[in-house]
Amino acid sequence: MKTKENPTENFIRIIKELKEENEQLKQQNQWLMEQFRLSKHKKYCASSEHNTVDQMCLFNEAEATSDLTISQPGFTEVKAYHRKKSRLITDKLPDDLPIEVIEHELPKTERFCPECSSELHEMGKETREEIKIIPAKAVIIRHVRYVYSCRKCESTSDHVPIIKADMPEPVIKGGFASPDTIAHIASQKFMMASPLYRQEQEWKQNGIMLSRQTMSNWLIKASEDWLEPIYLVMKHRLCKHDVLHADESAIQVLKEPGKTPQSKSYMWLFRTSGEAKHQIVIYEYQPDRKHIHPQKFLKDFSGYIHADGYDGYHKLPENIMVVGCLAHLRRKLFDALKILPKDKQSGSNAAKGVEYCDKLFHLEKQFASLSPENRHKERERQSKPLINEFFSWMEQLNALPNTLLGKAAYYAKSQRKYLERYLLDGRLEISNNRAERSIKPFVIGRKNWLFSNTPNGAKASAIYYSLIVTAIENSLNPFEYLSWILTNAPNLGKSGYVTKIEDLLPGSDKIPSNVFIPKPKGTAPEKYAWEEDK
Repeated sequence: MKTKENPTENFIRIIKELKEENEQLKQQNQWLMEQFRLSKHKKYCASSEHNTVDQMCLFNEAEATSDLTISQPGFTEVKAYHRKKSRLITDKLPDDLPIEVIEHELPKTERFCPECSSELHEMGKETREEIKIIPAKAVIIRHVRYVYSCRKCESTSDHVPIIKADMPEPVIKGGFASPDTIAHIASQKFMMASPLYRQEQEWKQNGIMLSRQTMSNWLIKASEDWLEPIYLVMKHRLCKHDVLHADESAIQVLKEPGKTPQSKSYMWLFRTSGEAKHQIVIYEYQPDRKHIHPQKFLKDFSGYIHADGYDGYHKLPENIMVVGCLAHLRRKLFDALKILPKDKQSGSNAAKGVEYCDKLFHLEKQFASLSPENRHKERERQSKPLINEFFSWMEQLNALPNTLLGKAAYYAKSQRKYLERYLLDGRLEISNNRAERSIKPFVIGRKNWLFSNTPNGAKASAIYYSLIVTAIENSLNPFEYLSWILTNAPNLGKSGYVTKIEDLLPGSDKIPSNVFIPKPKGTAPEKYAWEEDK
């Protein structure tokens, strides 16, 4: 028998349901407003994450402004002097550029005084300098190899020896591409982000009909024949290091078997950390983002790897310890901060979270010039108490789960064990920004050439990006470096050329001096973060 519901209870139930619905709508409205402000900020405001909010000072101690890298100043007496004010200009012409002198003289018939008609003499000179740009030009290199035979043997013997002069092997047999040409096309596409169709137009303006298909074939053929073996040796050496960085970014491949042209593929990146003497950056193309790809790539690696919060890295074997990225956490907190009205930003929980992160990053700047051992000690002394305080504050933070601040808090709590691991070793870094900077050339290029046509093209792109970005990291000119490789690789072991593949890697003592990027005079030698001040 169905009982009759009490009107009062029914009214209370309806009120409760309306309150719950109202609370859900409030949360949904708050989330939508946050997304709207964030989208508006990304579209119209500066993308810099520099914090300019006048926050309440959480760290009002002397260490906040101290610098461990600066020695105690002494006292010295100096005489007063006046310095001529000069413009702050960083532009400088290299001293080793060839100089073309153009002299401007009066004709001999005009070298007479306008007052007394006496002959004029040279009393001085005025000089100004300009930089002259000579556009690239193409020339045809015609290799002529002479063939020799013996006249005596021709008349007296049934065997005539034929001797040929030495001639270097071409980079592509049957083609007219030179090492310089392929190096130019590759550096324009993968360093300057100029797609092949734009290069095709540039060649055409110079009267050379060179199709993008031909250039693409050259790049893939040179990659498969000569660059891939170097790439594999670089990959092997990379996995011998103790500390690595990893990142990945999407790429569209139109003719990937079993996938639609609109689906995502991925370009993975693995690179050395700041403690390496010679930097190595490896890109690897894969059709998806599955965790099996870093597992396969790092099968011979054991040590620390910096990564973002992607769960695929957390499935790596136990001999690989994943180190989180505090820059990602700060970015989430900063997103929660910038969607707030300006009058509510100062003193907000998002502002406090950003300030905690800024303090930790400030300490890392102070430790930058220390040795790994001393850096580890300073982190234990200063960073560890601060990061514990930060996570204790984060645990007590009451933020709605669907808000940006709530998502940042969830990220911090769920990633804590990875975010704290940079404290374990002085060679580790507080963020994965090193990998993000290395993936940036690929991301910029992708905005221009948009997609790869085939998996072979994407694989070739990974090899070229690996060599070019590695060259830049080691102060090598990418064009000169690729040209030197493509000249030596087909003639490996011959007289006048390198003898083994290892000689072609960045860091090899066989690399000629003209391949290195010249430094202007007066530039201080590069100092690595792990080198201690003497």
